Amino acid sequence: MASFRQFRPNDLNKFSKCNLDPLTETYDLSFYLQYYAKWPSLFQVAVDPSGNIIGYIMGKLESSPGYFQYSEHYLPWHAHITALTVAPEVRRLGIGKILTEKLEMAAATGDAWFVDLFVRKSNTRAIKFYESMGYSVYRVVKDYYGDNVNDPTANGEDAYDMRKPMPRDKTRRHIRENGRNHEVQPEDVF
Repeated sequence: MASFRQFRPNDLNKFSKCNLDPLTETYDLSFYLQYYAKWPSLFQVAVDPSGNIIGYIMGKLESSPGYFQYSEHYLPWHAHITALTVAPEVRRLGIGKILTEKLEMAAATGDAWFVDLFVRKSNTRAIKFYESMGYSVYRVVKDYYGDNVNDPTANGEDAYDMRKPMPRDKTRRHIRENGRNHEVQPEDVF
């Protein structure tokens, strides 16, 4: 069984089981350490009995910068899931769900309006997973990803911007029913 805790810097050498998945973004070391320094409660790991990292989630609390304030694309205070991954051999055991719930609890404690994330439109397993946890598509970001894992000849791949309202958003003001029909460009997304 897995145990869960906050990320520690020496965990960086133990990510390989998770980061070998082609749908998992691998960042440079400073990126991970920046999240650890700024948002430690939103950077959680799952550890197997041997001490291997078998899953992690990293997120942040943010809002759009002031110059976006009057834009239709302005984002109020919210949590963002930057990465969630679980090692292939331990998928479908609830590890991703527990990691996501931990981030959502930190988001609610941080008084976020919602939690959002970007997912490749072709990643149907992830989309179904997030929908089962109450997330819905808010909008489609055209060519958000510079590559296309299913078609190397394509220029890019669209992303779904998915959201789940937090307790602060009692009127569900920051989600929409027809998000798959609402398209934006990458420059519209902060």
